[in-house]
Amino acid sequence: MEEAQERHPDNPKLAEEEAGTHFLGAVVIQQIPTITSELDRRDIIDGQQRMTTLQILLDAAQEILEELELTMPAKRLSKLVLNDEDFAVGDDRFKLWPTANDRDAFRAAMTNGYDTTDFSDSLIVQAHDYFRDQIRHWITSTEVFSMRAENLVSVLSGLLELVVIDLEDKDDSYVIFETLNARGTPLLASDLIKNYLLQVAARRGLDPDLIHDEHWSKFETAWWRKEVTQGRLRRPRVDVMINYWLIRELIREVPSQQVFPSFRKLVDSSDSPIGDIAGALSNCGDTFASFESYDSFSSEGTFFYRWGVMQAGVITPVLLDIMSVNSTVSESQKKRALEALESYLIRRTACRMTTKDYNRLTVDLLEFLSVRDEGIGDLIVEFLGSQKSESRLWPDDARFRDALSELPLYRLLTRGRLRVILEGIEEEMRSSKAEEQNVPRGALTMEHIMPQNWAAHWPMEVYEDQEQNLRAVSKRDRLVHSLGNITLVSEILNPSLSNGSWTKKQAGLAEHSTLYLNKQLLSRWGDGQFNEESIAERGRELSAIACRVWTGPRRN
Repeated sequence: MEEAQERHPDNPKLAEEEAGTHFLGAVVIQQIPTITSELDRRDIIDGQQRMTTLQILLDAAQEILEELELTMPAKRLSKLVLNDEDFAVGDDRFKLWPTANDRDAFRAAMTNGYDTTDFSDSLIVQAHDYFRDQIRHWITSTEVFSMRAENLVSVLSGLLELVVIDLEDKDDSYVIFETLNARGTPLLASDLIKNYLLQVAARRGLDPDLIHDEHWSKFETAWWRKEVTQGRLRRPRVDVMINYWLIRELIREVPSQQVFPSFRKLVDSSDSPIGDIAGALSNCGDTFASFESYDSFSSEGTFFYRWGVMQAGVITPVLLDIMSVNSTVSESQKKRALEALESYLIRRTACRMTTKDYNRLTVDLLEFLSVRDEGIGDLIVEFLGSQKSESRLWPDDARFRDALSELPLYRLLTRGRLRVILEGIEEEMRSSKAEEQNVPRGALTMEHIMPQNWAAHWPMEVYEDQEQNLRAVSKRDRLVHSLGNITLVSEILNPSLSNGSWTKKQAGLAEHSTLYLNKQLLSRWGDGQFNEESIAERGRELSAIACRVWTGPRRN
């Protein structure tokens, strides 16, 4: 703008035309029915962030101009931010008014001279401060304050353009809303759902602010907006939660890209008041958030820790039923349900069985639970125990023992999953007389007793037959990665054991380790060799303990 003005100092209109305009995109607003004596009101259906940012920018510029005693330019911008005080008082003086969570910070930032110290964490206040600093620096970097002020006002009031789609109250704003957002970067499912929820509430004669404050405002925190993994995707936690809630409500699979359409269809087809739907979603959020609130060593906390390591979010819709904040499920049935699900997941993981049918299995389980009145724990045991196909089978003790004692699980499982199994075995081995009943979650490291690089300190018998030697080496290499050869140690102790001999490892474990896994190891094999037969025997012993930790199905 300044360059154009220098070329046309006597023709401001030509300077503006040459400077050109900047297009900010389209916004969708919709009329709200008001009485004649009230100010006209509109909901911003699409473009909330742009409109809010623009208002913050305008107000920051107006405030700096006023501080510099550039009164007339300041008044021109003030008219774009505030309504005429003869017709609007209190918060009605603001042309834009945000949702409840941001209102106090917005009021503080947009009121000249207001102390914003209490809102220093607010992005609105931070944006306002940033614009103020940048504008003050730019204007005061020249001696000609007034010219720069006029240029700034001209740009802000005349050279920024928006396409405004202004709908009547009877128009279906979401047809336009979705069409606009079908191109470019789509809005989050939760943003679409929030807008629709509040729009339907207003349409049905309810106070959308009340619905927002009572049921939705909790989802606008950083915790809910944090991206988490769901399958192969990373999505905001609130979107993931709503996805699982819909699966539970509809008892069918809901792909991530169908979350908003499925929600809208549920609302439009339901006989339930919109307030009840919002309340159900809010209660689901409370339940979902509670998954992280249990004491780490409680039965629930232990389940959620292991469930998280197993990355079995697919069963979340079932957990929302079991753990519902409004649930009448007894503690014994809740415990039975969680134990059955954990056993099912751990056993199938150890047996290297597919997870591809878990989505459909979850839906079938929800349907099974929806038509029966017995205890939910008993029903889950019955349902999972009745599955016959390989893609759904709950492995029995024989299959679980074989997998744990024979498979090279160190290579086949993630470190976290194998550690969970070892932690469970360690806790089961501890008696009630032990000083500490629980193992630190995820803090210990895994150590190969016979090291992966065993050749230097763990000699083996050499046969005259070369083929026999090759088979023996292959067997040892496989057993080295089986459960019978893996133990837990502290992260500090691990490097000192490394590829050492059996004698060195015994000394290190005896001096420093207090784990029962290692006490048993030294007690059973400390006086002799630890070889292939020892690994196989220890594997069988540990797998028998694992069968007690994760009780299997009862089959006739």
